[in-house]
Amino acid sequence: MMISQAVADGIRTGRISMQYRRWDAPRVKVGRTQLTPAGLVEFVSVTRVPDVEALTDRQARAAGMPDAAALRRALAPRERPPGPRGSRGGAHVYRVRVRWVGEDPRIALRERIPDEAEMAELVAAVDRLDARATGPWTRRILEWIRRHPRVVSTQLAAELGRDVLPMKVDIRKLKALGLTISHDVGYELSPRGVAYLERDRGFERRAEVS
Repeated sequence: MMISQAVADGIRTGRISMQYRRWDAPRVKVGRTQLTPAGLVEFVSVTRVPDVEALTDRQARAAGMPDAAALRRALAPRERPPGPRGSRGGAHVYRVRVRWVGEDPRIALRERIPDEAEMAELVAAVDRLDARATGPWTRRILEWIRRHPRVVSTQLAAELGRDVLPMKVDIRKLKALGLTISHDVGYELSPRGVAYLERDRGFERRAEVS
């Protein structure tokens, strides 16, 4: 479920406690969590709304909307090509109760320097990312970010000869391992990312000596 920065911030402070979505069937599971721009959010309950016209201003404000009229407009069905699934976005409206349950776990992860066992797991995880038909790619991106912190992503894409959006997807995979930090402009290596690259360089220096 897409949750914007503004909504995520509202959930974190407790100002927002529910969201509404038009789906054919619920797309979230009660008890599950989702990582948002403001940390982890839990889905507390999911219930179908039988009458959208009965939504109140209070319910709308709890969803981060100014009033019920604005919420109803946001939930209005939109036309899509004829088919068995009905209106685009789904045939039913669901109320999803949400609550903030913790910080982004990647924040703590990126500050943690891995011990020998954890480093072995990290190396294996990066190797899995590199094991694709186009060949290894992680080292080149990490090295570039290390040399050019907080440089706009379009420059990195041009340097690597890649499209920006697929490259950002790859960097998010490195971020999930705690190796990079995203900024409003560009990226930088986390302490964990620096430790990972230094580990590789150490192996390379020992190989050269031998």
